[in-house]
Amino acid sequence: MAEQLKFELVAPERLVFAGDVTSVTVPGSEGDFTVFVGHAPVLSTIRPGVVTITAGNGDQERIFVRGGFAEATLSGLTVLAEQAIAMSDLSPDRLAQQVANAKDDVADAKDDQARARAQEELDHLEQLQAAL
Repeated sequence: MAEQLKFELVAPERLVFAGDVTSVTVPGSEGDFTVFVGHAPVLSTIRPGVVTITAGNGDQERIFVRGGFAEATLSGLTVLAEQAIAMSDLSPDRLAQQVANAKDDVADAKDDQARARAQEELDHLEQLQAAL
């Protein structure tokens, strides 16, 4: 079996993924990049998008991430994300309803602070929706 890349995806609330994989594609702030075994060391901020993890058998797992950074070293890749959600856990219908509710919250906000919080939530939900 070919050498595998050690990969960890960590969010504040939990370890999302840890294991040996063939490759990982990361939504870097300067564009997507794919890390394989032996990748040159690199540190990158990440933008909202999908991390694609490819296992040795070719199976792929997709996880939406929002904010954070990725560090590739000679020993592997670590992604520290502000938020991480498995794409398989998302329901398009439920997400569409949440977006509609968030738009109502923005329109109904009583002050600038409430509007900013509601807009941030709406932006996040729309990023998730676009990733589907």
